[in-house]
Amino acid sequence: MTASDAPHINPLSSHYTAMARNNAWSNLRLYRTCLTLTDEAFAERRVSFFPSLQLTLNHILLVDRYYFDALVDGGKGLTIFDNELPYPRAADLWDAQVESDRQLLAFCESLTDDALQRDVRIDRGPAVGVQHEKIGSVLPHVFVHQIHHRGQAHAMLSGTTAAPPQLDEFFLAADAPLRAPDLRELASLNELPGSPR
Repeated sequence: MTASDAPHINPLSSHYTAMARNNAWSNLRLYRTCLTLTDEAFAERRVSFFPSLQLTLNHILLVDRYYFDALVDGGKGLTIFDNELPYPRAADLWDAQVESDRQLLAFCESLTDDALQRDVRIDRGPAVGVQHEKIGSVLPHVFVHQIHHRGQAHAMLSGTTAAPPQLDEFFLAADAPLRAPDLRELASLNELPGSPR
């Protein structure tokens, strides 16, 4: 067997880029639906851990920012949570989420497998102090957190006039035609922020 006969194996770091793309795609689909709601319906109290779409999606963004700040050693730490509702309106929140998703994707695209072993300092507040983790552990935590709370938002949409979007048509080749229009829209969003309407 020669080197050219060996199967091509993608580096582990490429998986994080795929997950960041999936995150942006899922947010596009979810926000496209949320933006059809009135401001009142978006903020309406519902049954969930964070009891509204508004609070749930703001929480996702704030946690994204918190961990991204740690990944790039930004120094903001827990002050990111000083305002738990920075974006009451879905359209404004969407614009902020697009920017956050762009930053996370660019960060993941820049990773090498060696970089996944780099230490990250996470400010956990005075009671716990600074926690040390590896980039390769922080990123999966961020992705799981996003998926967890997007699932809650998806369930809350079932109680609105808007049908919850499919969020599981991203990785398989058979799903390519289903995600292609969204990926084209995401490509345009990478050049110019704006809502997915």
